[in-house]
Amino acid sequence: MTGTPGTATLLVIAKEPVPGRVKTRLTPPYTPRQAAALAEAALADTLDAVLRTPARRRVLVLDGAPGRWLPPGFDVVPQAPGGLDERLAAAFAGCVGPTLLVGMDTPQLTPALLEPASRPDAWLDCDAWFGPAADGGFWAVGLADPDPALFPGVPMSTDRTGAIQRRRLTDAGLRVRDLPGLRDVDTAADAAEVAALAPGSRFAAVLRTLRTGASPGLAASGRTTAR
Repeated sequence: MTGTPGTATLLVIAKEPVPGRVKTRLTPPYTPRQAAALAEAALADTLDAVLRTPARRRVLVLDGAPGRWLPPGFDVVPQAPGGLDERLAAAFAGCVGPTLLVGMDTPQLTPALLEPASRPDAWLDCDAWFGPAADGGFWAVGLADPDPALFPGVPMSTDRTGAIQRRRLTDAGLRVRDLPGLRDVDTAADAAEVAALAPGSRFAAVLRTLRTGASPGLAASGRTTAR
């Protein structure tokens, strides 16, 4: 399904997987280099899922520089400065028409999980899509008519972030549909649970190498099993 056209723009907001700058809550037990390897794997899995999902356009909104983990098929735009709420606003400001944004913290993501918001009738009688996260945040948010004003001022990285952001959407009069809830990878416990849910992912493969003491290199061939 790679490259299949669709009705929506798909955004991935991500940070370059540099040791010491990503997945800092994984250290300890993992070293900064190991945490960065897990972040790279999670990002690669996310990009693969988005690439296999029908889309009008695919965009990586990136803090940092592209690396070997970036496949063909994505436009790359830099993240705006400021807090995450401001960076989300800026990401949507650059889009026209139905747009769905996902983060890089859910390597268990699949085209099937995105399917409700990517099928041809996804935006009929629907103004927004929302994907709640188990920690109280959100892993996806989509708008039929991107409005950057819906994000600034929402407190990020709290156990109420998702509820507050979703209320912002409904308070604006938007008809909101929900995607399945997913667990973000923030801690070592999260990593173990997510890897168990997606054993064929790059993320799970890297986690297995770390547990066995092998080098945490990221296999260029992608997933070890089909999903």
